[in-house]
Amino acid sequence: MDIMKILHTSDWHIGRTLYGRKRYEEFAAFLTWLSETILHNEIDVLLVAGDVFDTTAPSNRAQELYYRFLCRIAASPCRHVVVVAGNHDSPSFLNAPRELLKVLDVHVVGHATESPEDEVLVLSDTKGVPELIVCAVPYLRDRDIRVAEAGESIEDKESKLIEGIRSHYSAIGALAEQKKAHVGSAIPIVATGHLFAAGGQTVDGDGVKELYVGSLAHITTKIFPECFTYLALGHLHVPQKVNGSEVIRYSGSPLPMGFGEAKQQKSVCQVEFHNSAATVQVIDVPVFQRLERVKGNWGSIANRILELSATGSHAWLEVIYEGDEIIGDLRERLDTATKGSHMEILRVKNSRIIDRILGQTPQEETLDDLNEHEVFERCMSLHNVPEEQRPELLRAYQETLTALSEQDTMAE
Repeated sequence: MDIMKILHTSDWHIGRTLYGRKRYEEFAAFLTWLSETILHNEIDVLLVAGDVFDTTAPSNRAQELYYRFLCRIAASPCRHVVVVAGNHDSPSFLNAPRELLKVLDVHVVGHATESPEDEVLVLSDTKGVPELIVCAVPYLRDRDIRVAEAGESIEDKESKLIEGIRSHYSAIGALAEQKKAHVGSAIPIVATGHLFAAGGQTVDGDGVKELYVGSLAHITTKIFPECFTYLALGHLHVPQKVNGSEVIRYSGSPLPMGFGEAKQQKSVCQVEFHNSAATVQVIDVPVFQRLERVKGNWGSIANRILELSATGSHAWLEVIYEGDEIIGDLRERLDTATKGSHMEILRVKNSRIIDRILGQTPQEETLDDLNEHEVFERCMSLHNVPEEQRPELLRAYQETLTALSEQDTMAE
């Protein structure tokens, strides 16, 4: 077999906003860059490992960007596109045009089904000769892999979840090996996954959520069949290897999802196969909109804004004031400092020491600054819930959130 190239990407989150600021221009620029990279690097297969959209009901603009990109790739020399759903995606929405997209050699798997056949794809070259087997495993929802029972402990749930994920991949891998034996050639088997691997690295404020109850089901590499030549993962936004493996990777999100990711180099993974051997090259994604977190006392904040302004920066800023001085006109000072520049301040957080001492919520803090877990923890503190009761209450709260999410998906 000649050298074949696949490109692994994930976590586009098309439609995501940042403190109310729409980012469609960034998404459009990324998809244009991606299509050009596919063409320039002569990519044969594109893998998208989940979280195509940021919500289960993407806007018309988000849908337009997605479908225009797929049409562009279908008209290119790239032979196949494989898209699996992530936890942010609506399985039914992604699956709706599946039969139509298949005509364009775009293969979509929105959810796990009772038949492993639906997730094992044998992809062929331009001559109709099989060249790659893809185990297109989407985000495995709790109900796909576990039967809930009354009176289960947290440990029971964790054990069932991990066993359910292991069993699913085992069945998919076995079927892939059968298809490979039937083909009778040494073609690679690639798998996808949208999950949280044990030891995975995240960044504060990146929006990555626990997929199951509490911190359950952080998956170790031991559960994956050895037949996989490469495992393309999604869900974590930091590009990284899993357990040091060259061929088990998160491509990471192509755009920074928040200011915590502002200094992170984003990338996609180009995987080359020669027979059954895989080599991986990380390709850096350009910065389409610069984000910058500016923090410190007023002097350091003002100096940094001045430096950025002098370079003609078009950055979006998050300003975190950490000085001892109480500044009542912080926003006005910042507006004056950025006046006439190309920069835009999207968020101001006033973390004054006096506020921390008094235990008050900072004046500029809003619900946008907190996730659902932090809101619940604030409520427990406000109502003086004893420390020893909080872990179990937090687990129950997380389980309720998961159940509600599952119900929303089923109602689609």
